[in-house]
Amino acid sequence: MGVLDVSWTEKYRPGSLDDVIGQDAIVDRLKAFVKADSFPNMIFAGPAGVGKTSCAIAMAKELYGDKINEAFLELNASDSRGIDVIRGKVKEFARTMALSSNTIKIIFLDEADALTPEAQHALRRTMEKYAATTRFILSANYASKIIEPIQSRCVVLRFKPLNEDEMRKYIKRIAEGEGITIDDSAISALIYVAEGDLRKLTNVLQSAAIMNKKVTDKSIYDIAARARPKEVVSMLRYAISGDFAKAREELNTLFLAYGMSGEDVLLQCYREALNLSIDDKLKLEIVNAIGDYNFRIVEGANDRIQLEAMLAKFALIGKGG
Repeated sequence: MGVLDVSWTEKYRPGSLDDVIGQDAIVDRLKAFVKADSFPNMIFAGPAGVGKTSCAIAMAKELYGDKINEAFLELNASDSRGIDVIRGKVKEFARTMALSSNTIKIIFLDEADALTPEAQHALRRTMEKYAATTRFILSANYASKIIEPIQSRCVVLRFKPLNEDEMRKYIKRIAEGEGITIDDSAISALIYVAEGDLRKLTNVLQSAAIMNKKVTDKSIYDIAARARPKEVVSMLRYAISGDFAKAREELNTLFLAYGMSGEDVLLQCYREALNLSIDDKLKLEIVNAIGDYNFRIVEGANDRIQLEAMLAKFALIGKGG
């Protein structure tokens, strides 16, 4: 099967709970639920691409086998933020007859924290009304955005970002499965750009492999629209040393060569600033400044002007100004 035949995020999605990477404690609890054939409503909380959807689907497969389509409904709340998705598909599925008298159905609502408060209150009423036949698994990047009446009706399982070793094993598994060559520098680049998100990692790797079966760090950074860490460090060091012109040249490269957005540049500046070998007080001032300019860009200020202003601020900080 070639790289274009199927999405690797689906091809390498865990087929069972045993295949889930990096969430051992949560997997053990879900296995216990499957064994007991009894489970509560749940909130899967954690960053994107760490296995929340995969765990829900794997659990459903183990519970329902080839009847999964009749007992498991997956919806993405971000596709419809309003109340209609709750009054429509969710309510309709919840009130249909179960496969048998002892079968509890599952509704998996991805990105549930994108639902409006009104929709969440409607969901809470649906959860109560159909508690005898249906369980809900809500996936959320931020559990705090789920209203308290829903949180109190759910067990919250917190998913952690994958560590470097887990991601390396996953990359090598795909490389072997697809017959691609990837060296250590390219693997490190993948881990860097993915930031713990296995979905992002998989999509970037597949895109790179489409171009060439030999994946390099350059192809990873180009596809991900990310600069190499050393390029960002170079820009920061020029700015801190007071060489604004050189720092601005480096910024031009990030914009023109990689097509990075202002937020992308700021994120990489933040990550690399923490690793700079500089005085702690200076590092604190730089991180604080990055936060200020990130807020300005998020609020709609011009990316280019704000980033150049940030470099100028770094130059002043470096000179003790």
